[in-house]
Amino acid sequence: MTTTKRGFAHTLWDFFCSLKLSISLLIGLATTSIIGTVIPQGSPPPEYLQTISQNKLQLYDKLGFFDMYHSWWFILLLYLLTVNLVACSIKRLPRVWKIIAEPTLVMDDGFEKSLSLTHEYKMPGDAATLRDKIAAFLKQEFAEPVTTESGGEYHLFAQKNPYCRLGVYVVHLSIIIIFIGALIGSFFGYKGFVNIVEGTSVSTAYTRTEKPIDLGFAVRCEKFSVSFYDTGAPKEFKSILTVLENGKPVPGYEKIPVIVNDPLSYKGITFYQSSYGPAGDGAVHHLSVRAKNGGAPVKLIARQGESVNLPGGGTMHVLESTQEVKSFIPEFSGPAAKIEVHAPNGQTQSFIVFRNYPDLDAQRGGDLIFNYDGADEKYYTGLQVAKDPGVWVVWLGCTLMVVGIMMAFFMSHKRLWIRVAAGRVTLGGTASKNPAGFQLVFDDLADKLKKM
Repeated sequence: MTTTKRGFAHTLWDFFCSLKLSISLLIGLATTSIIGTVIPQGSPPPEYLQTISQNKLQLYDKLGFFDMYHSWWFILLLYLLTVNLVACSIKRLPRVWKIIAEPTLVMDDGFEKSLSLTHEYKMPGDAATLRDKIAAFLKQEFAEPVTTESGGEYHLFAQKNPYCRLGVYVVHLSIIIIFIGALIGSFFGYKGFVNIVEGTSVSTAYTRTEKPIDLGFAVRCEKFSVSFYDTGAPKEFKSILTVLENGKPVPGYEKIPVIVNDPLSYKGITFYQSSYGPAGDGAVHHLSVRAKNGGAPVKLIARQGESVNLPGGGTMHVLESTQEVKSFIPEFSGPAAKIEVHAPNGQTQSFIVFRNYPDLDAQRGGDLIFNYDGADEKYYTGLQVAKDPGVWVVWLGCTLMVVGIMMAFFMSHKRLWIRVAAGRVTLGGTASKNPAGFQLVFDDLADKLKKM
């Protein structure tokens, strides 16, 4: 019974120390990261319904795709990888640490045969004199040596960058720290969204499940603007935001421009430009109309769908409008509106008028000539709201990872042994990485030592 328990524990230990487990977990995390990149995270359900069906929305929601980095299965992958890294480090670190802390100081015949680089010289002089000369040489050309006497011979050992062998474990530690930062953000942070109409302020954000989050301060949208490409697609949308405390603007946080990839942060809460849309209270359209046979134009102001009286009788109202008509009619550009005119004789006619082409409506042949002067339309700005108290822990982990990668890939543990006997000197060396580069260094030291 005891043997069975030990066998199971040993099997479980080997499983968590397995390189195959590491690769599988990394592939799993990479795959889920791709999903999290393709599917926007933390957006409100109406935004998802613009691109996917209701059934897909429910399926993705159950799978946690909309908040993937907080899902139980993603966090489970992080836990497993953390245990895997700790187990691998515990298993391999003692051997590596022994190489660093307890290096082999004596190069006997057996150890000499295990070295790939060796040189042997005949040098005049007694062993003690040669020892002192070679010790001074190593200190100047390579590193401070440690001298050991054994069997009537002197053994000098010198090394460079021994702690670079710990680089891989620094990387392991950095990954664990990054995971800890991610978990701190997961448990103590949040992601939500908020829509702010121009000229209004809000102090509450909402999670994807419509759970309210009190920000502790208010944010006001002073103005929202959007520019378009010639195709009619949005080029840039920008919000001008002001942070309010107790109803008053916070100095330094007044009229801050926020665009995509340039967020606003205040008290650890970050606001990202995400979306926009019409406020829904109806645009105010400006038009001008004049009689075909002459006369001064008359300015008209009409809200969306409201009828406006026309000079000489009749009414008109705006059916729809756009800020860039090119996306619908490639031959034209700029704002346009489709209006419907009801003449006094009961006839009804609908047509499009353009701001950038004021003389175009004259070709229609009606008694009245219309021109569209644009619209005053309020927009709302859609902002993603995120609080992540673990972000500095993540940055610490990233810094450690850079240090660990530099130690692991750009530094090499170089070691030299010199055995000194009366009239004979043997040089041996090895490096943990880049043996071809170390051979050049080794050959250069061997030549200098020969000429001493």
